[in-house]
Order: sequence, then C-alpha cells, then structure tokens
Amino acid sequence: MVATIFLDILFVLYVIAGIGLVLYGFNCYFSVFLFLKNYRKNYKSDKENRENFLKNLDINKLPKVTTQLPVFNEGTCVERLIESVCAMEYPRHLHEIQVLDDSTDNCLEISSKKVAEMKEKGYNITLIHRTDRKDYKAGALKEGMEKCDGEFLAIFDADFVPEKDFLMHTVPYLVMDETIGLVQGRWGHLNRGESGLTLAQSIGIDGHFVIEQSARSWGGLFMNFNGTAGVWRRQAIDDAGGWEGDTLTEDMDLSYRSQLAGWKMKFVFDVIVPAELPADINAFKSQQYRWAKGSIQTAIKDLPRVFLSKESFKVKIQSFLHTTHYSIHPLMLFTAISAFPLLAFGHSRFGNMPVWAFSTLFAIIALAAVAPSTLYFVAQKFSGSVGWKTRMAALPLLMSLGVGIAISNTYAVLSAVFGRKSSFIRTPKQGGSVRIKKFKQKFPTIAFMELFVGVYCVFGLLEYIDARVFLIGPFLALYAVGFLAVGALSLLHYMSNLGGEVS
Repeated sequence: MVATIFLDILFVLYVIAGIGLVLYGFNCYFSVFLFLKNYRKNYKSDKENRENFLKNLDINKLPKVTTQLPVFNEGTCVERLIESVCAMEYPRHLHEIQVLDDSTDNCLEISSKKVAEMKEKGYNITLIHRTDRKDYKAGALKEGMEKCDGEFLAIFDADFVPEKDFLMHTVPYLVMDETIGLVQGRWGHLNRGESGLTLAQSIGIDGHFVIEQSARSWGGLFMNFNGTAGVWRRQAIDDAGGWEGDTLTEDMDLSYRSQLAGWKMKFVFDVIVPAELPADINAFKSQQYRWAKGSIQTAIKDLPRVFLSKESFKVKIQSFLHTTHYSIHPLMLFTAISAFPLLAFGHSRFGNMPVWAFSTLFAIIALAAVAPSTLYFVAQKFSGSVGWKTRMAALPLLMSLGVGIAISNTYAVLSAVFGRKSSFIRTPKQGGSVRIKKFKQKFPTIAFMELFVGVYCVFGLLEYIDARVFLIGPFLALYAVGFLAVGALSLLHYMSNLGGEVS
C-alpha cells in the first residue's frame, strides 16, 4: 500500500516535471516567432537610424563615455583587452578607461604596466585596485562609478575583444532615445573551432543572442544585460539603486531593477564583440553553475516586484520563464531518475493509454523536445556567419552537453532556492595563447555522480525497450549519453590540468 502511494506520487511529479519541460520548450517557439516577426523591420530601421545619426554627427558633441574593465587574475588576456579598448574609435578627450583589477596574482603587475604604457601614449586610463573584493564584480563596478566622469558606461570582461567601431555603433542609440538605459551588443566567438566543446557552446550562445535577446528587445519584453559588451546610461543604473552584489548575476538583477524603474533595454543585432569560450569542461560547468544560481537568485529577488508592477501579463509570464529558465535542469534530472522505478515496479501507464491519447502525448512531447533545436537552427541561419550549415552537425553534441550538466546546475538551482552563499568564481581564460595554460581545479567529485546517473539511465533505457514503451526511450538514451560524456570529460580535463599554475 505504501509503495503504491509512493509510486502514485512519483508518477504525478513525473507528469508535472514533463509539463514544465514542455512549457519551457514551447517558449522557444514563441521566441522564434517574435524574432521572425520583427527581424526585417527592426534590423533595417536600427541600422538606418544609426547611419543617419553618424552622417550628421558633430564629433565634439558626443557624450563622455567611461569604459570599465573588471578583471580578476586574468593575466593571460588583460593586455589584449586594454589594447583593444584603447584602439576604439572615439574622441580621446571624451573616452575614459578604468581597469578595475582586483587580482591577487601577477595579473595586477601586468595590467599596471600596460596601463602606464597606454597612459604615456596619451590615453585617459587609470587602474583601480581593491584588496577586499567586496561584492566581487558588482563591487568593482560600483567603486569605478564613484570615481568616473562618463555619462555612459561601457563594460567588457577580460576575454572580450571589442571592434574599433563599438562605441560609435552603440552610443548613438542612447543619444537618439533618452528612454533607453542599456544598449547590449552580441557576443561573437574567438575560438569557436577549437574543439567540439567550444563549437557546441557557440551554437548555444548564438541561440541566446540572435533569437532570445532579439525577441525580447524587439517584442517589448524585459531583457537582460549580459555582463559585458554593453553600454549603460549612468542615470539608469542610479535609478535602479546601483550595482548590488547579493546575486551571482548582478547584470541580470540590475537589468530587471532598471526596467522596473521605467528604462528600456536595447539589443543591437549587428554589433558583434568576439569573446573566448571555455575550452575546459569543468570551467564551462563552473560558468554555467554561476549563471544558473544567479538567475534563480534574481528570480527570487525581482519577480515579486515584476508581478506586482503594472507591466502586461505577457511581460510578467516571459519574465518568469526568462529568470527561471535553468529550472529545466532539475526537471530533466528528475524525469531521468524517476523513469526507471515507474516502469520497473509496474507503474508505467503509457502502455495502457488509448491510441489517440498516446499519439497526442507523443506529438506534444516531440514538438517540445525539438523546440530548442529549432531555435538553434534559426539562430545559425540568421547569424550571418559562414559555415552555419556545417556547424549544425554539432547540434547533438550541444543537446548532450545541455543534459549532462543537469546535475551540476540542479545543485546550483537548489543552492539558490535554499539561500546558500557562494563565491563568484571567474572562468579561466587562455587569452589566445598558443600554449594551453593549466589551471588548478578542485577534484570534480560530481563527475562520479554524472557517470552513475548515466549508467542508471542505460538500465532504464534497456527496461523501457524490453517493455516496448518507446515514448520515453529516446529521452533516456539522450540522458545516458549526456551524463556519461560530461562525467568522463570532466575527469579527463581535470587529469590534463594536474599541475596547474593558476588557482
């Protein structure tokens, strides 16, 4: 009796998790719809408005801009960053550069020398070093704001290499429309072809920027600053209450608070800033952990205000789906774990379903399952970069990667829900070095859990095949491949990094 009740509850939870995955999946179609509906009109008009502005521009009437470069122990790429920012085409007397270096290693010495060198060449550049790292990146940006003169604030992380025309292609939108609080550029990829891992990441990031950010910006929805490659209006930051370090995604948090204060966010489709993708699976998982936990922290912090605001129902629903998107990982993990006992103990109801009900259920699940792939396909097609058809061959790798990090990201989501504190761990970068630089890492204990769940899913898959219940089989196969691949790669990359010289 107790076992039957337990299985009944497990089945209900399984169905609820499945419904959740279907909802997040179908929201991908909504994003694609908004993108296709608005792409031609907005992309063309944005470009024309900017060109008209620049054609009639009095260079001396441009506003003062402060470019902030938050850095922490990133000596491999800080020189490249400073050089690229100094090379940007903007009147020197109107362009202030702040290197916000909280480093505790030789990065501080490297950045100090580079700042001194560029200052001698006539650039308005300063270095600000903190020793306490209070509020991490948010704290560094806040302190920089207290000491800068710019009306607008451009921000770049250490692994980004902005083009010379970045400011001239973003600042005009802030000047032309005084209701815009942020202009966000699109991320490009410096090392897309380095490995299958970086290729898969590039497809995922393109999906976010090309489709999701475009759809939110052009569709009148709340969008987020991505922490880098964007330009803020100083007043929009002040009106939102300034930078706050109580979440791991201070960028998303500030974006929501700013939009709640009445400011608009703008995504500029054709302003692309190349950046470095993590080539190490453990560095990638650490980055995803930070984004997952920070997003849920932002949801907990800001969604109540969104729901109580006068924003439309569509904005509220999309804000919920946006900030809680990483919930798909605990939902996937739960369905992966619960599928086997539901069938093994005779509780699967799929085999007894009428044909029409089974067909309908299969169609809904299949449509939801291919929704992310549809989004990535459209994103690659409209990305404007050559070879997109060839890159789509890496889509199965991206799907496996997305599943395989579910355990790590589930831990991140639960950590946010239960209010556990954690440090801001920056993602190691190579900085374009030919020699692969090794980084000290904690032993990836979670990799053994990933391998265990992968093997567990294999047994579940065999059970479902034996029972001829083929609806769940493909998903269990993907789960098995994803967990086994990510677990094995985590151990492999850890072993290759033994003897690392950077902590």
